[in-house]
Amino acid sequence: MDGKVKEQKRHQQKHSGPKAEKKKLRKQGATTEEDGRKRNPKAFAVQSAVRMAKTFHRSQDIKTKKHHIPLVDRTPLDPPPISTLIRCLIKNFTRQKLGEIHGPVTIVAGKKRRLTFMECNNDINTMIDLAKVADLVLMLIDASFGFEMETFEFLNICQVHGFPRIMGVLTHLDSFKNNKALRKTKKNLKHRFWTEVYQGAKLFYLSGMVFGEYQTQEVKNLGRFISVMKFRPLVWQTSHPYVLADRMEDLTDPERLRTDPKCDRTVSLYGYLRGTYMKNKGQVHIPGVGDFQVSDVNFLPDPCSLPGAQKKRALNEKERLLYAPMAGVGGVVYDKDAVYIDLPASHVNLQQEEGRPTTELVQSLIDTHATLDAKMAASKVSLFSGSATLDSAAVEEQSGEGAGLQETLVLDPHTQRERRKVVFNKGEEEEEEDDDEDEEDDDDSEDSDEDQEDEDGDDLSGFLKKARAESDQASQNVPPPEKKQKLEETKEGGVEVPVFADSEDELERSDEEEESDEEEEEAGRAGDSGHCSEEEEEEEESDEEDDDESGEEDEEGEKENEEEEEEEGSLRWKEGLQQKASQAFLRQQEAAPNLRKLVYGSVLGAETGDEEDEEELGGLFRVSRPQKSKKVTADAIDCSRFNPDTSHDWDLEEMLNSIRDCFVTGKWEEGEDAETLLKQDEELYGDFEDLETGAVHKAQDEVSQSQLCQNSENDEEDDEEDGAEGVMKVDEDEKQKKKRLDKKRRLKERFDAEYDDGEATYFDDLKEEMQKQAELNRAEFEDVDDDTRVQYEGFRPGMYVRVEISSLPCEFVVNFDPQYPIILGGLASSEGNVGYLQMRVKKHRWYSRILKTRDPLILSLGWRRFQTIPLYHIEDHNGRHRLLKYTPQHMHCGASIWGPVTPQGTGFLAVQSVSDTKTNNFRIAATGVVLDLDKSVTVVKKLKLIGYPYKIFKNTSFIKGMFNTVLEVAKFEGASVRTVSGVRGQIKKALSSPAGAYRATFEDRLLMSDIVFLRSWFPVSVPQLYNPVSSMLLPVGQKDSWAGMKTLGQLKHELGIRNKPNADSLYKPVVRGPRRFNPLHIPKELQKALPFKSKPKLQQAKGKVPRDLKRPSVIREPHERKVAALLHALSTVHNQKKKKAHTLQHAKHKEFLQEKEKQEDAKLKRQKEARKKLYRVMGQTEQRKQRSSLKGAPQDD
Repeated sequence: MDGKVKEQKRHQQKHSGPKAEKKKLRKQGATTEEDGRKRNPKAFAVQSAVRMAKTFHRSQDIKTKKHHIPLVDRTPLDPPPISTLIRCLIKNFTRQKLGEIHGPVTIVAGKKRRLTFMECNNDINTMIDLAKVADLVLMLIDASFGFEMETFEFLNICQVHGFPRIMGVLTHLDSFKNNKALRKTKKNLKHRFWTEVYQGAKLFYLSGMVFGEYQTQEVKNLGRFISVMKFRPLVWQTSHPYVLADRMEDLTDPERLRTDPKCDRTVSLYGYLRGTYMKNKGQVHIPGVGDFQVSDVNFLPDPCSLPGAQKKRALNEKERLLYAPMAGVGGVVYDKDAVYIDLPASHVNLQQEEGRPTTELVQSLIDTHATLDAKMAASKVSLFSGSATLDSAAVEEQSGEGAGLQETLVLDPHTQRERRKVVFNKGEEEEEEDDDEDEEDDDDSEDSDEDQEDEDGDDLSGFLKKARAESDQASQNVPPPEKKQKLEETKEGGVEVPVFADSEDELERSDEEEESDEEEEEAGRAGDSGHCSEEEEEEEESDEEDDDESGEEDEEGEKENEEEEEEEGSLRWKEGLQQKASQAFLRQQEAAPNLRKLVYGSVLGAETGDEEDEEELGGLFRVSRPQKSKKVTADAIDCSRFNPDTSHDWDLEEMLNSIRDCFVTGKWEEGEDAETLLKQDEELYGDFEDLETGAVHKAQDEVSQSQLCQNSENDEEDDEEDGAEGVMKVDEDEKQKKKRLDKKRRLKERFDAEYDDGEATYFDDLKEEMQKQAELNRAEFEDVDDDTRVQYEGFRPGMYVRVEISSLPCEFVVNFDPQYPIILGGLASSEGNVGYLQMRVKKHRWYSRILKTRDPLILSLGWRRFQTIPLYHIEDHNGRHRLLKYTPQHMHCGASIWGPVTPQGTGFLAVQSVSDTKTNNFRIAATGVVLDLDKSVTVVKKLKLIGYPYKIFKNTSFIKGMFNTVLEVAKFEGASVRTVSGVRGQIKKALSSPAGAYRATFEDRLLMSDIVFLRSWFPVSVPQLYNPVSSMLLPVGQKDSWAGMKTLGQLKHELGIRNKPNADSLYKPVVRGPRRFNPLHIPKELQKALPFKSKPKLQQAKGKVPRDLKRPSVIREPHERKVAALLHALSTVHNQKKKKAHTLQHAKHKEFLQEKEKQEDAKLKRQKEARKKLYRVMGQTEQRKQRSSLKGAPQDD
């Protein structure tokens, strides 16, 4: 390199921007606003109290919006697998590749979590069904293409059905060559995704694919997020049991199938139960099939069980389970009455067979012809190369007994391991122990030696070790080199625990000892060898995900354990279980590490000799030896280790007295015995007042001065004997003062704890109550076996169940497609009925067309997908529900349907067709919620009846053409009518002829050209159509083409029928003829009163009538006079009768008016009482609302 050093690029300081401006101000000595705020905080305090109040209210609103109604946590201790929607990630968790994914795939993702993956295809039926059962949705978004319409459709489906956790995954990022365009695309997609989900929703980026797979590290990061993610409990899922079936089996009688291939089938479905408890003989709904009665439910062993509760960071290979029966993966499956073995068939493609996990274990199980004990009896072993082989008969001869070897458990002091020793006689036992020690010291490579020793776990372990030790000594003929001793000697000369305990010394223990060790590791990690720090321990406890690299050594060790357990023979391991357990406990206690050795690397041996008397020089001075002081001696002993002494006989009185002062009631020191401490407590806490009786009790707080002096003298004497420093005497006044201050402080704390509620609110109290309820639910049946629990509480979530259903349609089995999910949704007792539902619905803002009343609509409500005919209506201000022909554009309206009874508050979505896969438009037509479950709402539509006047008498008119019979008129007597010109009137009475005519009075005189109409309301009945979507019964490949009832517009379009409009509804040109008005006639009296300018001036005065046009006067004859007189008399009689009849009619009418007035008064009184009752109910409701809102506020008293 010619000795030249490359010069580094100098740092260029910024000359512009906010940082540079601050630096300039700082150099100039000027102060920024921040400095002023720090220097004088009062000047920058709150300027406006109103603005501060608004800010506080806004922060409280934001905090309150995050609250949701707390639910009782019914999550079982062994939770079911979490359902997700994604195609990949299986290899990351299980190290296995799947060629094709069919149906649910369940894997073990961690020590306490299982995942079920289910891929969602581009079918709106599948999208709707999976959105109801998913806990986490992984949405794959092609970044090079952008958002697809299906993405937004699925988001809206999830929002309606409870909104599970949603994570976006951006793919195809490697197609961007320009980094700036990539960043801009990421930002745009992220913010649009946040708009639809929530601000800050997680969005993952998968940069590209390598050899057809995503990059390992990116997939691993995504898997870690999935493994530790928490899921919100959704109301519908937590209140209904459901099973996502991962296996289906036809149990129909083959003979019946042969005779009738289209008969109903009996099918058993398998899967993990989720949601809540499921009862036997209940009712379930299978989306796409229908409602069915469950004939039988059983729980089976978990095919994908969680690993044992062991403290370790990673799963070993045997615990990375994968269960996917529909994809041909799962190994051996145990059923109620059979065992199923899944093997790849011979005709399967080679590519697919390579993708599946290996099945050598299952194949070897099938090919086995001899049992394990027969193979062990026939096996032979050779100790050394070139030596003769030994079989079981030869070993029995050498041991001296054919019945089997006797063994004893010996604790090896070097390795602190319990070893199983063959018993011959006393001399041979001692020789074998020495040989074992020599053999242990001889080998330098500890790991290989331990591995070899751990493998001899059968009945021949002691015999083999002896032979090996003899051969080693014979070959070497030299004493083995002494290793550095790892042990420390205690004061008594005993042997202390080794510095490092053997981390793999439990390989030869019995099952009970291993279980006790696991429990001790769970409780306090007492037997840990000290190889990991506290931080690593915390990381192990908190981290739930599996790290592959860090867990390889543990996995290898566990593999060896399992191999050795299989190789062990059938010893009488049950003998002396109590002794084994006690020895295992003592060994584990002694296995605690020497922390001093770990930290400082050296161990100071304690003095073993007897303590010499302290030397005195001239009888005046003592020789100070700090290394022999108590403090140094105590520090030198490793206090982290506990050496149990098994030689103590605790039945002796002396042994009991030796530890009597170790307890609370014992006498620890002269001034610290229990009696003295109790007196001090009485002085501190003795004063109290009985609040019920008012009596005040005083404590005996005077301690005599002489007793204090005596105690101090005793203390001084003890201190002189121990060589310690003297204790300073505390002044009595200061002591009393301190006592009073402590007493006041305790009283204040007690008062604060009693009267201060702190920040606790009604919401916190509710959550605490729910938490207690959840703990109570768990603890109730904790110690009961599964068979008994099932009888009381039903099948709990997390169980792997087998649900048997009879009378399923044959098309379900014949056309079964594992790509489509099979969901068994449990129904409550009333949810199997069909009735009237009242809903609130709103047309989706992205749907291009408005919805028409009586057009069939497909709803997704609860577990069901069904077609029905809705009636849309809106509520007027007077409470009337008026029928709408079309849905409003941007507002909610009511809807009445005939459908399955579903709990109030359940959300639903509507689509007009599930078979429009090639449409370019948004498919979700409307969303809404269920309001009511009865027919309390009467939907009415407007009806206008039209009539025409045919006789007019001032303000009274006779109307015809509106009704057809007298009965119809009688029903509408008193109804208000109106003319087109706006004149209001009322129907009075029916006329005898013509039929349907009536008399009506109006505010003004009508014209013959007026049209009279009556505005009435007619009740509309809801059509009773409930047509379940049976898409799962269609043939394979046609399940997305289900078509139900067609709309009227579709039928007319397909049949080519054009709508013929009503002739009266068409617009016609208006032809108006000239109107001739009568001349204005003003009476003479009125003309006189008018001013001059208003008098008619243009009219010509009437001329005199000519004489010839005047009528001549007539002179009557006597006969004519008689006739006229008679007629006058008759008319007088007639007029008198008419007047009398009129008077009578007037009296009747007066009585009629009085009766009508009474009726009106009674009617007003009833209305007034009804209003009072209504207002009373409204007032009580308002008061309840205020009280409930006040309950949630914190109480400041």
